Amino acid sequence: VQLQASGGGLVQAGGSLRLSCAVSGRFFGYYAVGWFRQAPKKEREFVAAITWSGGSTVYADSVKGRFTLSRDNVKNTVYLQMNSLKPEDTALYYCAFRVSYYTSNKDNDYDYWGQGTQVTVSS
Repeated sequence: VQLQASGGGLVQAGGSLRLSCAVSGRFFGYYAVGWFRQAPKKEREFVAAITWSGGSTVYADSVKGRFTLSRDNVKNTVYLQMNSLKPEDTALYYCAFRVSYYTSNKDNDYDYWGQGTQVTVSS
């Protein structure tokens, strides 16, 4: 399984970005995709996750109401729509793939990772 994250960039506070995570390779059964982020000198933290089959989503409290996950099963792509961005959202954003029916907010629960895409929010 390979993951390709894209869509990062530089945006002013209050602006929006949409990140994409394209999943390729052979996979069967149940799985979930999560987004994590890591700011300089900080630990990686959970952002949001979605199940592939049921569309169940979970969000970190810090992004709830501002970020929205969606998926396109035909394109095998998960999208993270980020609105009302704040400078504290600045980080390297990673998507990850988990072979499970359930989402998880723990990075150790994910089996495959994509490269990061940088999001920078200026004040």
